[in-house]
This record gives sequence, C-alpha cells and structure tokens, in this order.
Amino acid sequence: MTTEIRTADKTSIRVRFAPSPTGTLHIGGARTAYFNWLFARQNQGKVILRIDDTDISRSTEVSYRQILDSFAWLGLDFDESPEVGGAYGPYRQSQRTEIYQAYLRKLQEKGLTYPCFCTPEELQKERVAAQKEGRAPRYSGRCRHLAPEEAARRIEAGERAVFRLKTDVHGETTVHDLIRGDVTFQNEEIDDFIIWKADGTPTYHFASCVDDVEMRITHIIRAEEHLSNTPRHIQLFQAFHAEIPVFAHVPMILAPDRSKLSKRHGATSVEEYREAGILPEALVNYLLLLGFSPGENREIVSREEAIECFRLERVAKHAAVYDVKKLEWLNQYYFRTRSVDQLLYEMWPGLLEKAWVSTEESREKLAWLRTLLQFLQQKSRQEADVWNMLECYFRPPVSYDDKGVKKHFQHPETAQRLRQLADLLATLPVFAAWPLEQLYRQTSEQIGCKAADLIHPTRLALTGITVGPGLFDVMTLLGRKECHNRLLEAANFIEKSN
Repeated sequence: MTTEIRTADKTSIRVRFAPSPTGTLHIGGARTAYFNWLFARQNQGKVILRIDDTDISRSTEVSYRQILDSFAWLGLDFDESPEVGGAYGPYRQSQRTEIYQAYLRKLQEKGLTYPCFCTPEELQKERVAAQKEGRAPRYSGRCRHLAPEEAARRIEAGERAVFRLKTDVHGETTVHDLIRGDVTFQNEEIDDFIIWKADGTPTYHFASCVDDVEMRITHIIRAEEHLSNTPRHIQLFQAFHAEIPVFAHVPMILAPDRSKLSKRHGATSVEEYREAGILPEALVNYLLLLGFSPGENREIVSREEAIECFRLERVAKHAAVYDVKKLEWLNQYYFRTRSVDQLLYEMWPGLLEKAWVSTEESREKLAWLRTLLQFLQQKSRQEADVWNMLECYFRPPVSYDDKGVKKHFQHPETAQRLRQLADLLATLPVFAAWPLEQLYRQTSEQIGCKAADLIHPTRLALTGITVGPGLFDVMTLLGRKECHNRLLEAANFIEKSN
C-alpha cells in the first residue's frame, strides 16, 4: 500500500510550531518557527504556538516564559497560542489529557491498539538478538497476539502496560515532502510503536498527531530529524481517519566544521544572542538565510520582503552551515541603519544611571548627544561598542594606556608640543574637523615632525587610549575648551612622570 498525502486548501492553511518548555529557544527552533510564520503570512493562513509539555518532569514555567519572551523579542506573533487563546485550545498539551484519552479509547474500540507488558529487559534482549542476526532492532510484536481476555486479566491484576498501535507491515509509505520530494519508507520497518505510556500519559507521537488533527493543521513544517517519524505519524492519521497534513522538513544547522551545532561554537539560543547584543532584525534576517536563498544575491531581507520571496520548495535539502561572521555583518548593518533616536531612547536609562544626563536636559545638550551617538553608531557593530567609546566624551581620562604612554608620551618634546597645540586651538574661528586637521598638518610642518607625532599623543591625551574614531571628529565633539584642558593635563602628567 502506498499512502498518498492530500494537499490542503491554500485558503485554509494552518501551521504550528510546538516547542517543549525544557530549555531556551534554540536557533534551530527559531528558524523553523520563522519558516512556519512566513509560510502562513504569505498564504493568509494561521500560525499556532502549541506547547508540548507532556514531559512534566522536564518542563518548567521559566522555560515557557523564556520561549514567549524570545518570540516577542524576535517580533514573531501567533494567531493562536496559550496566551492569545483560540477556538482549538487549550494550547498546552498538559491541559489536553482528556482529549488524548478520548482518542485512545476510539482506537481501542476499533481494535487498533493492544497493551504491551514487555519489560525493558525483555525489549533489550530482543534488540540484541536482532542485531546479532543482522535485523533492524524493532519490536517483535509478541504482545500483539495476546488473547484479549488474558490482556484484560493482567491489567486488572495491576500489571503495568503500555499501549502500542497496530501498524500496517505491508507495502510502503511515501511522504510527499515539499522540500525533499518523495521519500519512501517500507512499512515493514515500522514496528508497533508505543502511543500510551505505562504512567498513563501519551507519547510525543500520539499527542502531537491528536493535536494536529484537533487543531486542523494543514501543513507541518519541522526539522528534518522528524522525517523518520513521519511514517508513524501517517499511520496515526490514518487510524484517526483524518486528513494527512502536507509535510516539509527543513535542513539541519551545522557548525562550521559540519559537526552538530553546540555551545562550544558560541551562542545557540535566542536568549544568548540577545544578551550578546545581536538585534532582532539581524537574527531574523539570518534565520532566513539558513537554508534559503532569497535570490539575486540578496542578503539583506526585511520581514516584509521575506514574506514575498519565501518559498518552501526553494528551501535547501542539504544542511545549513552556521556562519557567525555573516550574523555579525548583518548585525552591523542593522545597527548602523537603526534610527539614532531609537538608540538614544534605548540608551537613556543607562545614561541617567551614570549621571551623564539629567531628566531635564537642555535642547543643546540633547542635540549634542544625538550627534555624538550618530557618530559613534557608524563606528560600531552593536550598542556595546558605543558604550565602550562613550565615557571619554563625558569625563577626562583617569589614566592613560600603558603601552600608549611608552610609545607616544616618551619623546622629550611631547609635553611642549601638547601645550603649543592647546594654545593654537584658540586661533581657530570655527572649531570643526576640517580646520583642526589643517591646523595639525601645518603645525607639524612648522616644527619639523610628522603629523602622526602630534595626532597620536593628542588622541591619548584626550581619550586615554590609542585607538578610536577619527581624531578630529572626536575633538569637534569634545569641544574647544575640553580639548584645551585635557591637552594641558596630559602635558602636566608627562612632565611629572619624566
């Protein structure tokens, strides 16, 4: 028998993302959720967030909230979810036990299930024997042939049992995958798998398929690691006499060395990327590029543009390779193109905490601060870089870089040159970058030294460090009086040190 998968009506598309709240949202999960979101938005469909929390021992409310916070930060909204509600709730599996029990009873009434009393030790012996004989380590089905009376007697006696689905061992099952094309499995490879555990709870496979039926899911877009489970799920959908959803299995995300992506390769969760200063726009853009090419050599793709160009059929079949440099490049682009007013707003609480601004700043100070942030923004990859460069604009250096002192403050004429430059600043009719540069170059010619012999000591004197944005832009933002005072302070420091 070959199982055909029916294509759902495009106008009624419903997709779902179903994470387990046992940890933070992984980048792979976020990518899968984004592909679901794009497909639904592109087709005027619905995207549902379902929480697979049947594993009570590992599921936590903290993890659940972290997942919700991650999606809110990414800007991915859901049409139905535990928080939003909807016509097919509850949307947490831990609250749907009665629904699962009802489906189990229906299968039992049809004779499609049977209790299995095999112990873990017995099952292990079967697996070892199968491996020795060169057979696939699948369940033999020996409890399938127990007389119903005996099975009922053993359950009545309190013997623990799981329930297995009677699978069709003849023919084959073909999955028509929107990404991978037809993938065929021999039914004899599918054993009578467990759908109900001995502790009275459903397995992942059973609960997931029940929910997909109940929530009218038309397309299942998930990671390729679930592809091998799909034949089992198809047999469950058939047992329910339900329409089989359309499947699409997205490729894995591998580390640069093509090993499984793990923490040793850097951040792996959305929360970690957020803490590292990655912007949500950059991460969402990057998620699109993990296994999908927008075409025309485009790499900068907004959410709106992604909705227009995304096609499941064009998602790569091969694994996507994680490239942190590409993510950092995207983050730099989005950070530098972000509104400076938004940046000012986001940094304002920190500026207040450092007492660098007050709650009632003058318009002159605000205008200066806006110009300063806009200048530093174009020299930065993320907000942390701005903070690292900001302090010198609000207070003089409390110390000077040791290596810089040895390299730029040791010349016997440096102190005198800094004093001379401090005095010359007053001669400029306009204190701005271009006239400052001309002043430094003319002065270097007059005293017979390289311009660098004046520029490097000045930078160290003004900022305390040896690297940073263009010196004359820095001086313009510091202002004439502040530059004058800091040059003199540095000259005093050099004279006292020698």
